[in-house]
Amino acid sequence: MKTAMESIKDMVDVNTVVGEPVESPDGSVIVPVSRVTFGFTAGGGEYGSAGAAPDARTGGNGAARPFAGGSGAGVSVQPVGFLVVGQGTVRMLPVTGGAVFDRVIDLIPMLLAQVRAILRGEAREERSAEGAAVEAQKPVGVP
Repeated sequence: MKTAMESIKDMVDVNTVVGEPVESPDGSVIVPVSRVTFGFTAGGGEYGSAGAAPDARTGGNGAARPFAGGSGAGVSVQPVGFLVVGQGTVRMLPVTGGAVFDRVIDLIPMLLAQVRAILRGEAREERSAEGAAVEAQKPVGVP
């Protein structure tokens, strides 16, 4: 049992969950993220006659009763996604294909920034158009 636990301890460390960062040619840093689950179980029992005392290791005739035992362990490592850090942003790119809502939520700040830029651009155009109209209405020679 001790050997099994030591093996699991060696497999499940921080580098298994959050992988080693990799730098891409454009300067972005990509970090893989995984989900690690593990379980461990053990059990056993003694076999003998039904009338024997529960704590007795021998049957009524002095012979040792047989013992049966076992243990098991399992580890599962599943990729979750990739953290992409670069160009002034941090994004999580999920591995699963059903992450449409996550992607939409990630795009909302960019969409709002573009809408703000468009509205500011229209406001500037309106101001410059109003200024030109005021200038056109002034009589010649009036400052």
